[in-house]
Amino acid sequence: MTSSPITIFRGFPATAAYVWSPFVTKLEARLRFAGLAYKTDQGAPPKGPRGKIPYIALSKDGQSAPEMVSDTAMISEKIVHDGLAEDLNAKLTPVEKAQDAAIRALLEEKLYWYQTYERWEQNYYTMRDTALAALPFPVRVLVGQIGYRKVSSTLYGQGTGRLTPEEITKYKTEAWDHVNALLTASGRKRGSGSPDGMFFVLGGSRPTEADTSLFGFVASGLVCDAAPETRRIIRGLPTVRDYADNIHKHYFPDYEHWDEVKETR
Repeated sequence: MTSSPITIFRGFPATAAYVWSPFVTKLEARLRFAGLAYKTDQGAPPKGPRGKIPYIALSKDGQSAPEMVSDTAMISEKIVHDGLAEDLNAKLTPVEKAQDAAIRALLEEKLYWYQTYERWEQNYYTMRDTALAALPFPVRVLVGQIGYRKVSSTLYGQGTGRLTPEEITKYKTEAWDHVNALLTASGRKRGSGSPDGMFFVLGGSRPTEADTSLFGFVASGLVCDAAPETRRIIRGLPTVRDYADNIHKHYFPDYEHWDEVKETR
């Protein structure tokens, strides 16, 4: 990778490993697809410019302090604007750009909420004790309750919180089935033309923005102990697993594979 003055704040202390946030891994995939080196740090949502994880510190010559940038889509736009990376979607047709945006919306605006429900409503204690592990236990209990109420209120206002658990499982499974169908078609399109076995969600020879999001959701779903149902669904989709395995081997060889992570827990 080429040198890059970027630090990603991931919200978790772990290094050389995937974390539970799909957006953190989405951002890391975006940088690695561009061949950009970066450092990682823990950080915290209150320290980010938009109060959420992930965010980056971007150092520039002549500046006394790094520029802080949040929101994965805006970070991607920023590194393209500053000439650090090429636009992954620049060569797509208008129809392909629409398809790319639709895939990201399925994941980030729909599946995300189903998985948030699974993590915070159905597996609260596992989520709390990992996401807030840095806090002393009494403080963790208090902050966890505040976070839980906030997430529950958001889920209800967004609409997912008004569904039954059975309905959420149904829609979550359907979303992953849609992803699997797209990847199956893309794998067939690439066929033997890809000597390294790589294939991407739109069927092209290079990743697009949709792949950054998709890989983030697959990897986080496989490592998150607070999402056992999501893990089971993904493991039951061999094409999705092959897609993620290939990206892991090619772009994240320094990271623990999700199967290795489970074996050491």
